Amino acid sequence: MEKQLSIEEIQNFKGKYPKQLWYLFFSEMWERFSFYGMRGMLVFFMVHQLNLNDVVANLQYGATQAFVYAFTFVGGLFADKILGLRKSLFWGGLLMIVGSVILAIDPKEFFFLGIGFNIIGTGFFKPTISSIVGNLYKPGDSRTDAGFSLFYAGVNLGALLGGYLCVAIGKGMLFQSVIPAHLAWNIAFGLAAIVMIVSLLTFVRTQKSLGSIGISPLLDKAPKKRQMMEIVTYVGSLAIIPFIILLVSNSQYTDIFMFIIGPCSLLYLFYEMRNFSLQENKKLIAALVFILFSIFFWAFFEQSGGSLSLFAANNLSNTVAGIPLDPNGVNNSANSLFVIAFAGLLGLLWIWLSKRKLEPNTIVKFGLGFLFLAAGFYIFYYTKFFADENGITSLDFFTFGWFIITFGELCLSPIGMSIMTKLSPQKTQAVLMGMWFLASAYGQYFAGLLGANIASASENSTNLEKLVIYADGYKQLAIYALVAGLVLIAISPLVKKLMGGIK
Repeated sequence: MEKQLSIEEIQNFKGKYPKQLWYLFFSEMWERFSFYGMRGMLVFFMVHQLNLNDVVANLQYGATQAFVYAFTFVGGLFADKILGLRKSLFWGGLLMIVGSVILAIDPKEFFFLGIGFNIIGTGFFKPTISSIVGNLYKPGDSRTDAGFSLFYAGVNLGALLGGYLCVAIGKGMLFQSVIPAHLAWNIAFGLAAIVMIVSLLTFVRTQKSLGSIGISPLLDKAPKKRQMMEIVTYVGSLAIIPFIILLVSNSQYTDIFMFIIGPCSLLYLFYEMRNFSLQENKKLIAALVFILFSIFFWAFFEQSGGSLSLFAANNLSNTVAGIPLDPNGVNNSANSLFVIAFAGLLGLLWIWLSKRKLEPNTIVKFGLGFLFLAAGFYIFYYTKFFADENGITSLDFFTFGWFIITFGELCLSPIGMSIMTKLSPQKTQAVLMGMWFLASAYGQYFAGLLGANIASASENSTNLEKLVIYADGYKQLAIYALVAGLVLIAISPLVKKLMGGIK
């Protein structure tokens, strides 16, 4: 029988990356294919198949994505306290497979039921795999950022494939000669189920290499009691699905939920902070600054699945550098392609700068992220000057906007996951990672509201008028992002003190 690795053996790896990171990379890659494939289809499917208007589709997109990320907080909590990271990941993956299969059977009839399973499943899967990555490194290991950057490339390889293929198949733009038109959406949702099965099998086959990372936190309890607590968690997560369907399909309930979950998570963290030292609590306050600003970042960035999805469908040409491409597919996947190309290089740049004591601290990286975001949205605004009389503008220029935004994302998101694991005491790691994703939930929620505002302003407009209204909306977002970036850079010395030497 193979000897189980100790945590020290895993963390004392040679070279730039631990071997376990590659296994987690592939598991996460296929899960993100499923997730981003689904995300890329939502608004287009709701408008063109469920016949919802643009405003309602934006609000329901925001609600769906908000719940996905909100439940990462709940999933992180149950992983920390009851299931352990590994069982939580497996259960989440299983629910995602069921949700995707339900959608593949009849996406119109079972839309919200399938989405409900996917929301709960992602809530268990997403925070746990990120926490496992953090556990591969010793506290203070300067290679951690590079590891998360590589992991993030895996996320985006999945997002690139899923983001382009699923919506292009559903729209009938790909494989139309072999896929009957009336089954295109069934196949598109079915593809998300198949790759999720691959993700789960990858994890199951390689989890032995993780040693004791992610095992049950209840090993000190009697086996029967432990088993009972796990069963109650599984049953409870299934029982809540009808409630989720009700909330997602009625966006006014989403508002109430979002007003409650954030304050509750903060109160829980403050409750936990009673048991920590002043130094640990200062680090947690620094983590909350990162979390707060990330809400604004994602509210702008996630226009991708909402208003930018409709902008792509209505206002963009269908060629990039002369190559015919589906504009919705490009909107969903261009960012991921650029992340794959540059994530590893940027991770190595941080290591190179670190050796020369030139690496900017994490809060300054966050500030830079917002400046790139502002520049990208200004380019989206600028597309209006390339439009023809029908309101169709350059997909080339639009793609360049995503190229710029990608550097903003790379300055913020992988480093954000990394800093959460560094700033959190071991006891609250998955919870803090859950709060990081909960910030994304608020970002998604506000993204839906922003997208709905732009859509309502453009109702009953010509296509050219729509383009101008959408572009002017993106100019406003560019200004807000610029201000946020400058504020972050200005407060960086104060936050650096709170972090107590953590970089």
